[in-house]
Amino acid sequence: MTDMFAYKYLMESDKETLRLKLKTDRATLEKQAKWAGIKPEMRVADIGCGAGKTTFYLKRLIGDRGEIVGIDSSENRIKDAINNFSNDSTHFLCRDVRESLNDVGEFDFIWVRFLLEYHRLSSFEIVQNLFNILKPGGIICLIDLDHNCLNHFGAPEALIKSLEGIMNELQTNKDFDPYVGRKLYSYLYDLNFEEIDVALDAHHLFFGKMNQANTFNWITKAEVAAKQSGYDFHEFKGGFDEFYEVFKEFFLNPRRFIYTPVISCKGRKPLINLA
Repeated sequence: MTDMFAYKYLMESDKETLRLKLKTDRATLEKQAKWAGIKPEMRVADIGCGAGKTTFYLKRLIGDRGEIVGIDSSENRIKDAINNFSNDSTHFLCRDVRESLNDVGEFDFIWVRFLLEYHRLSSFEIVQNLFNILKPGGIICLIDLDHNCLNHFGAPEALIKSLEGIMNELQTNKDFDPYVGRKLYSYLYDLNFEEIDVALDAHHLFFGKMNQANTFNWITKAEVAAKQSGYDFHEFKGGFDEFYEVFKEFFLNPRRFIYTPVISCKGRKPLINLA
């Protein structure tokens, strides 16, 4: 696969492994996976597994007789996953999911959660690639955000404009897609998946006092993604540093209201390939 630029993970920092672990909510993940159709004894692929916490929770749903393979492009996070979660039926691989994965075998269930937003130009090709390692009759579940980080009430006008500017910059120059959630259904439709279903929920729904995990997650997003976006923060005389302070003040104010839709899409691969 040929890209306009070499892939570089937008959120890469020395805090990223911790951020991914803290923001993973077991109850939400299990609810989504059960809705998608995960069952005991399945062979499962966790695509974009990070440090393996989602893989660990998914493994609990497939039981001792199930097998799961976590796949991620970060060598550091895969090492962390191997150290903490690897066993005879839980495996981890450091791979680029934009390239062929045919050598890892076929799966009954493929889980892709909060990955495609980081691959605006190749998100459909990634799903197409995963189609090839899904067994006939197997299930794929795609979950991602829509209108990401763009729904804030009570924020200063300068902050709203800078957040919009950041997201535009990320789309143009960092291969990030704030609107990938709305595209998931079409991906499965175009690949002739059957029994397609879609669910729409609130992923971020913030009002009142913020807990520590969400505070760390969002402050780190501002500190890492916003700073690395390439945006000039011209709305603020003090540039990024002033933006960062205004963002923290707004975010920690219990009056603020923030939400982000999450779209889940599942489908079953036809027993006979009609593609």
